[in-house]
Amino acid sequence: MKLTVIIVNYNVKYYLEQCLTSVRRAIGGLEAEVVVVDNHSRDGSVEYLRSRFPEVTFIESNHNLGFARANNMAIRQSRADYVLLLNPDTLVGEQVLTDVIAFMDEHPKAGAAGVQMLKVNGEKANESRRGLPTPMTAFYKMTGLCRRYPRHPRFGHYYMGYLPWDEPARIEVVSGAFMIIRRSVLDEVGLLDEDFFMYGEDIDLSYRILKGGYENWYVPVRIVHYKGESTEKSSFRYVHVFYKAMLIFFRKHYGTMVFWLGIPIRMAIYAKAAMALVGMATDKFRKMLGFTRRHYDERPTFVLDGSDEMKEKCRRLALRKGLVCREETDEEPVYRVYDMDKWRYEDVFNHLVDHEGNYLLATFSSASGALITEKEVYL
Repeated sequence: MKLTVIIVNYNVKYYLEQCLTSVRRAIGGLEAEVVVVDNHSRDGSVEYLRSRFPEVTFIESNHNLGFARANNMAIRQSRADYVLLLNPDTLVGEQVLTDVIAFMDEHPKAGAAGVQMLKVNGEKANESRRGLPTPMTAFYKMTGLCRRYPRHPRFGHYYMGYLPWDEPARIEVVSGAFMIIRRSVLDEVGLLDEDFFMYGEDIDLSYRILKGGYENWYVPVRIVHYKGESTEKSSFRYVHVFYKAMLIFFRKHYGTMVFWLGIPIRMAIYAKAAMALVGMATDKFRKMLGFTRRHYDERPTFVLDGSDEMKEKCRRLALRKGLVCREETDEEPVYRVYDMDKWRYEDVFNHLVDHEGNYLLATFSSASGALITEKEVYL
């Protein structure tokens, strides 16, 4: 078998449904299997999806195992040449898997590869190319130098902003949102480190692949990564878990330096967490006093792009939910609802990029009857 696609799910069944639909199109012509590991979801994910995707293998855990343990469970059962770790809140283009596998076949030293990830407004996500978070690289990121000088070879190394977007390039860290790995390399360097419950495991594995003498690559083919429903990055919990994972990484790979850097690193982590907590409390207080301007997703505007039948279904849904639907609008930002029974995923991605910042991605499929944005699922 050429490819095993592994998706870990936790309470995001509608996002996973459209992810699986895109994967179904993308594996056409490939000798591939798809495995979903459900981390004890409470939204009926497996019951909902099993009959809709009979070709998918579902593994049901009785506990939330975390990202690393859940993926490892499926990896151990795979005998494919390549393993793809894929987030449930992603959409992949029809040719993405074929193109990335062809690239890996042509580059035998490539241990892992990632792709160009798009945000819902068509912007390219910085996480598509990352450098190793060495103590100094992490320092530049946490002090804001990385953001201030994104294309500087030293200060901007965390996101490697000096690399071209439209050419393959060697990188150091492949994002776990889309990480294709050569199975023989996994057998050599080991699976995901289960000391990481969530976040950091992709950095650790990428580093071990490099230390094993292999290369990590960025391939300029597109996917969309919502990073909304399954990852709330402004939350205190995210900041705490993410930077705790960074401490684990530092201890594991820079043990002698952590003795000297441990205190400032911890202080930076706690400062980041405190800032997140204060920001959340401030936002809530401002909303209570009525000082916060209405955000677009509190009463969003939708532009419908599909068949007449799809538009009618969306208008009825909008009427029930108090949403605003228009043919076209100058108000920004607005959601553009793509009829995925009509559109190809690759064409949607190209359209988003061509109109970067003008629209936010929303999808509709008659199979689910759900209108999906990065913030909400409307049924």
